[in-house]
Amino acid sequence: MSTAQETAGGDAHPWAEVTPDAARRLLVAAVEAFAERGYHATTTRDIAGRAGMSPAALYIHYKTKEELLHRISRIGHEKALEILRTAARREGSATERLADAVSSFVRWHARGRTTARVVQYELDSLGPDARAEILALRRLVDAEVRAVVEEGVAAGEFDVPDVRGTTLAVLSLCIDVARWFNVEGPRTPEEVGALYADLVLRMVGARPDAARE
Repeated sequence: MSTAQETAGGDAHPWAEVTPDAARRLLVAAVEAFAERGYHATTTRDIAGRAGMSPAALYIHYKTKEELLHRISRIGHEKALEILRTAARREGSATERLADAVSSFVRWHARGRTTARVVQYELDSLGPDARAEILALRRLVDAEVRAVVEEGVAAGEFDVPDVRGTTLAVLSLCIDVARWFNVEGPRTPEEVGALYADLVLRMVGARPDAARE
């Protein structure tokens, strides 16, 4: 399944904002190449070939291979942050919002697993300035989840001795879905999202009646 196909379903598709069409095609081709071969083993010729373009055409839109990775990573992290922020800040108890955030985050990583693998696991391939920008976005992602956990603890819904450590564990659990999820496997993205939401609520010691209060 291609990146364009796997991201066609709803909240997994992050590339609609990229224009012109040639720039978007190059971005999608780069995602597929980086996911298949790794950033360092991929050449600009590989990317251009996948996009049906010449290497010279690539440089019209992106100065370097790293610029492509940076843009992929930035758009992906911004989309992930948007998904989490929408769920974490809606109305409802902390239990409901944490379950919604985890389920949404997991679905995004499952539906767009090729994109998510590049976004989440090629961070160290970026230069210092680009890496610092992405790390800042990651801190915002962490803050959204941590705030819900803190609210749940304050409200007596959760029993979490180490909020920071638990937040890291929750995010790591969700992100790892991109590494193993198989579209031909026994579970759909929705089923995995529901499973992980239940697991995370168990991790934070959520009271069974909290979501109904």
